[in-house]
Amino acid sequence: MIKEVIVVEGKQDIAAVKRAVDAECIATDGFNLLPRTISRIDDAYKRRGIIILTDPDSAGERIRKYLAQRFAEAKHAFVPREQASANDDIGIEQASPEAIRDALSKVRLHEWQPSSEFSWQDIIINRLTGVPDATIRRAAVGESLGIGYANAKGFFYRLNHYGVTRAEFAGALNKLDDAANRSSGVEEPYYGD
Repeated sequence: MIKEVIVVEGKQDIAAVKRAVDAECIATDGFNLLPRTISRIDDAYKRRGIIILTDPDSAGERIRKYLAQRFAEAKHAFVPREQASANDDIGIEQASPEAIRDALSKVRLHEWQPSSEFSWQDIIINRLTGVPDATIRRAAVGESLGIGYANAKGFFYRLNHYGVTRAEFAGALNKLDDAANRSSGVEEPYYGD
């Protein structure tokens, strides 16, 4: 059983999480967040800690941001958008148990004192903005790092606010580039023995 209580948006999200892991969940009922719901989340936060697992869409991000401001020590998990999409709908309820377990295995803590580990130059140099496949690259790197998909500005924010290290970033980029090379048939150069 997961120690922390997982905060999701709705009842269907709870059902999806419970298919994946043994955990207690609280639903926000979207951005409704009634006082009794906030009180339940606050109790869980103080007693066991919480993991925020909202939908990978703009509404989910607004809810995450609101909860992160209120519960500074909350942990965050992100299911990639493509793994939470089905039947013309995006949400945790659409994610497979494997996708949910993977997201929960990469939980991050939001750091209110951001690092300056990454600069905007890192985003540009690594083709995470300004090129045709930047969206795909950010999604893949975000999935690997466990920080989810975001536009370039949001991705930059997450790199510096969710404790991503330079080594993790390099590993995620290498994984992405290795996969791209394998799928395109490009062989690694041979430098001799």
